[in-house]
Amino acid sequence: MTLRALPHACAVAVLLAMPVQLAAQESLAPAAAGSLTAARELYASAEYKDALAMLDSLLAAGPSPQERPSIELHRIFCLVAVGSTDEATRAIDAMIVREPLYRPDMDELPPRLRTTFGEARRRLLPAIIQNRYVLAKGAFDRGDFKEASEGFTQVLVALSDPDIAPAAGQSPLADLRVLAAGFNDLTVRAMAPPPPPPQPAIPAPAPAPAPRPADAPLARVPTIHTADEPNVVQPVVLRQDVPPFPRGVAVANSGVLEIVISETGAVEAATIREPLDPLYSRLLLAAARNWAYRPARLDGVPVKFVKRIQITLAANP
Repeated sequence: MTLRALPHACAVAVLLAMPVQLAAQESLAPAAAGSLTAARELYASAEYKDALAMLDSLLAAGPSPQERPSIELHRIFCLVAVGSTDEATRAIDAMIVREPLYRPDMDELPPRLRTTFGEARRRLLPAIIQNRYVLAKGAFDRGDFKEASEGFTQVLVALSDPDIAPAAGQSPLADLRVLAAGFNDLTVRAMAPPPPPPQPAIPAPAPAPAPRPADAPLARVPTIHTADEPNVVQPVVLRQDVPPFPRGVAVANSGVLEIVISETGAVEAATIREPLDPLYSRLLLAAARNWAYRPARLDGVPVKFVKRIQITLAANP
């Protein structure tokens, strides 16, 4: 063999070896990609770094939205196990920002991670909820009622999260709850199909009234008393929370709300007698159904009472 023939022989040997190497790489590719089940087995075997590498590859491959939370959660387990607590905290924050409604099964979490998850949710959720409300309100303003309804629903669900219960009961989150509920009701009504036109009905003949025995007493209609009657002791307010008007809306007008208070002190009916802003009227009527009073009395006996309340809306910068 001459010196010039050696390169050709080596090239042939390399070319013959390449399919074998490529086939070996292809056979190893699925194993390298791994699966969540395999990563869990590695974690259970205390092979945390191998499990972490496999979970990183699964995330890089773009898992489905259903699989992603489980992959990220087990990745956090591995980060804590290898001592990367700062990176684990950042991963928890990113997880909550992307999926604020996701709650891991607390029974699966080590005690320290339960505390970390709770602290992160209390720290991040209020700002996330306010941002989601702004996006939903923007969709409502441009007439995209489907997106608006989904956004307002997410706001209401997030406000019920037990981790932020104290904050959700105070302003500004308490105000957002009232507004999101009101706007969500409006979006649902806007998406509802219009009712069919009424069909003309043929009136049926009225049945003959049944004869009343001569001695049968007439049905008594309950009297509704007013503040003009001097002998009536007016009801006492126990709960009468008037909802705030949305911030940033320049509206200044006044109206009158009329409610009927039953003998038990509950609000039986509520009516806007003098018009207010349409959206605020809906929020006010919804709030009035939960008001409570000590009932009015006549000669010491509880009676129905009609109460008129003046409502004034000032421009809210």
